[in-house]
Amino acid sequence: MPELTSRKTLALLGGGFIVAAGAGAWHVSRPVGKALAPWDMAGQYDDPRMAALSWAILAPNPHNRQPWKVDLSEPGMVGLYVDTDRLLPETDPFSRQIVIGLGCFLETLDIAAAEAGFKTETVLFPDGSDPDRLDARPVAQILFEEGAEQDADFPLIARRRTQKDPYDLDRPVSQDSLSTVMQGVRHGSRVDGTVDPSTVQTLRDLSEIALRIEVETPRTYKESVDLFRIGRNEVNANPDGIDFSGPLFETLHLTGQFSRDLALDKSSAAFAQGMDAVLENTRTAMGHVWLCTPGNTREDQIMAGRDWMRLHLAATRAGVAVQPLSQALQEYPEMTEHYATAHALLAKPGETVQMWARVGYCPEVPASPRWPLEAKLMHG
Repeated sequence: MPELTSRKTLALLGGGFIVAAGAGAWHVSRPVGKALAPWDMAGQYDDPRMAALSWAILAPNPHNRQPWKVDLSEPGMVGLYVDTDRLLPETDPFSRQIVIGLGCFLETLDIAAAEAGFKTETVLFPDGSDPDRLDARPVAQILFEEGAEQDADFPLIARRRTQKDPYDLDRPVSQDSLSTVMQGVRHGSRVDGTVDPSTVQTLRDLSEIALRIEVETPRTYKESVDLFRIGRNEVNANPDGIDFSGPLFETLHLTGQFSRDLALDKSSAAFAQGMDAVLENTRTAMGHVWLCTPGNTREDQIMAGRDWMRLHLAATRAGVAVQPLSQALQEYPEMTEHYATAHALLAKPGETVQMWARVGYCPEVPASPRWPLEAKLMHG
C-alpha cells in the first residue's frame, strides 16, 4: 500500500530549504488532537464489537483512505462494507490494494475480539464479488461468539507504524531478523524476502523506476496530490489521505509556498531537485519482503491483507521497520512492463505478488490520523 512520505514530497515544493529544514523535524509538530484521538479511544467501548472495531480502524491501508464501513444492526454480528467513494481508481484500478487493506482490517478485528474473549466466524463476500470493481455488496459478515483465548499480537497493534523515513544504511538487517518477520505470516500467502546486497540493489532499482512512473504520470500523481491534507485544520477535518501538518507546513501554506497546485507544477527546479529526495526511501532499503498468493481472487487479496497485518506486527515485535513500496505491482497501463518484471523476480508461475516492502531500521514515527469509529458506522 505505497504512498509518498510527506517530508519527502515537500522537497518537490521547496527545494533545498525544505529538505534541510524538514529533515526529520516535522514529526515533532504533527497534530496531537482530534485526528489522533481514535488511537486513545481504542478499546474504550462496552459493546465488544465496538471495542474490537475501534482497534480495527487503526489497520494499515492504501493512502490512508480508511475505506471501511460497518453495519451493527444485527446483534452479535458485524457487516463490513467498502466505501466506494474512497477507492484509488488511477493507481489501483481493480481495487486490489483496497481489498488488501480490508484484509488488514479483518485480521486486526479478530485479534482485538480475542482480547475481549470473543472468537469470530467470518464469511467473505456472502453476496458474491466482482474481480474488476468493488460495489455495495458486503465484503464480510463477522459473527462474534464467546470463547476465544487472547492473542499474543494484541499489544502490538497500538505500536505498529508504517515507517516511511529513510533507513539507516549503516545498520544491516540480518537474515535471522528477516526470518523472524516472515514467521508472522499464517493464513496461506507465500512469504519470501532477501537481504542479499546484490538482490536488494536490483529491487531498489526496480522500485525507484516504478516510483518515478507513478510521480511522472499526471493522473496517478494527481490522485495522491488530491489527497494532500495541508495543515492542522485540513487534517482534523479529513483525517485520511496524506498528512502535512505542524507549524512548518502551516507557515509554508500561509505564505503561498505549499499548495496542491504547486505540487502539480513539474516545471520548477524544485521538482527536479526534490525527485532525489522522494526516491531516497527506495535507495535506503536494507532488505525486501514480499507476499504472493496462488491466484488473484478477492479472497486471495483478503488473505494477503491478513498476512500482511501479521507480518507487520511481527516486524513491530522485532523492532524492524517496514514500508510497502508496491508501485511496480500496480495495474495501470504505464506500469505493465515493470509489473511483469516484479512478477518474474518475486513470483512463482501462476502466483500474484500482493505486497512488496522494504525493511530496515529508522527512528520511531508517530501514528497516522484516523476517522473516529462513529464516522464509519452505517445507519438506516
